[in-house]
Amino acid sequence: MSGKVWLVGAGPGDAGLFTLRGKEVLEDADVVVYDALVGQGILSMIPDKAELIFAGKRSGNHYMKQSDTNVVLLEEAKKGKKVVRLKGGDPFLFGRGGEELELLVENNIPFEVVPGITSAFAVPAYNGIPVTHRDFCSSVHIITGHKRADHSYDIDFKALVNTKGTLVFLMGIAALPDICKGLLDAGMDPEIPAAVLEKGTTAAQHRIAATLGTLEEVCSRTEVMTPAIIVVGQVCSLADDFGWYEKRPLAGVKVAVTRPKELVSQLSSMLRKEGAEVLEMPAIAVKPVEDMSPLHQAIKGLENKKYSWIVFTSPSGVRIFFEEMFKLSDVRALAGVKIASIGKGSEKALNGYGLKADFIPSVYDGETLGKELAEQCKAGDNILIPRAAIGNPELPAELSKVEGVTVTDIATYDTVYESSKVIDEHAAMEDGDVDFAVFTSASTVKGFAASLDGLDFSKVKAVCIGKQTRAAAESYGMKTWMAEKATLPALVECVKQAAAELK
Repeated sequence: MSGKVWLVGAGPGDAGLFTLRGKEVLEDADVVVYDALVGQGILSMIPDKAELIFAGKRSGNHYMKQSDTNVVLLEEAKKGKKVVRLKGGDPFLFGRGGEELELLVENNIPFEVVPGITSAFAVPAYNGIPVTHRDFCSSVHIITGHKRADHSYDIDFKALVNTKGTLVFLMGIAALPDICKGLLDAGMDPEIPAAVLEKGTTAAQHRIAATLGTLEEVCSRTEVMTPAIIVVGQVCSLADDFGWYEKRPLAGVKVAVTRPKELVSQLSSMLRKEGAEVLEMPAIAVKPVEDMSPLHQAIKGLENKKYSWIVFTSPSGVRIFFEEMFKLSDVRALAGVKIASIGKGSEKALNGYGLKADFIPSVYDGETLGKELAEQCKAGDNILIPRAAIGNPELPAELSKVEGVTVTDIATYDTVYESSKVIDEHAAMEDGDVDFAVFTSASTVKGFAASLDGLDFSKVKAVCIGKQTRAAAESYGMKTWMAEKATLPALVECVKQAAAELK
């Protein structure tokens, strides 16, 4: 039985502009064939189970010929796989999506097309340029600036000038002189506003403003970063008044988030709302321990009213505990048991099961949790702590100081280090592409360091959730900032403060 191919437009770069349908299809993929222009935030959404095939093209450099890409899609689908062809922008707007479908149609391979937001509209919008405005134009025209090797332009510049509309040239930076000359020779006013928009919708976006007559000369003074688009039209004059992207607190800042994949979304969303570009780089993964018999025995003890307290030290610990408990029992096993949470994150995870924490320490770390919870305990109490195998030893040590208290410390999950299969994390950090790395635990620091072995860690600007995390980062020589409280909102505020300091 044959598989199926989805042509999916990934948009211009910002992960927030990826469509819901595109994300849904991507998460179910067996094979992902992706381009160089797909944003890193979207690449990080590719599921671990998917096979990755790079078919990148940029500025005339082809990793894989188009004809070979077409064959790859066909052959992978013939194997019965769900194949996602992930393309920057929209697959049918100068994305050669039509060519890729031809071979599939010839071989009766089923397919779907998931449109993407095109850079022709999104990038100007992120630069404060509406591509249409009733006071300036009544049409917008999208033109490829790319020309085939040994071919002259097949563009009717005179017709474009006569439209009096906004002109958007994609893939045209190498041909900028030809484009400007073509429009000027066709009679366009040299004083009409124009712009080159670099790396739009990302932290590195930049606008080069000029007139049509001066654009080539202005761009010659600097190295234009690609991808970039060219916009010509009166609407370019609105950019200063309508600009909004740069006004957000973290505009122009790229942040690497190192939390485990299942926990990364909330922090990423909070940072994006402040204007940051977020690169999700999970440095650790949480895996349940193979032998769950000690936890299962403890769950039976809960049913028999053996425990006075159960203590949770992470959202992952909450999730894994309840996954195992529901195999044997239900929440009635917790009747009469008090619950302690190390902080707001674990408490939120408890709320998802309809539970509230009876106790949260004043400072969200293991030592404080142990000291302050010890004050709530009395002789005869039995305390259950289901948590990571490498949990902080200070927590049970402080609780054990209370005479007559029994502590049952059970490893329910292991923390393992991991790195991205698709993003060159080492290059991103070494080249200064990432401004800050955000760490929510000492283990994320260690996982980050392990995956980037050999990196000059003095180049890493680390924003840390607490003192133990900060100490771990500083042990590698990172420059550090620490949140006032061990909460995600405080962590985001710390990123904003650090970014303001370095402006």
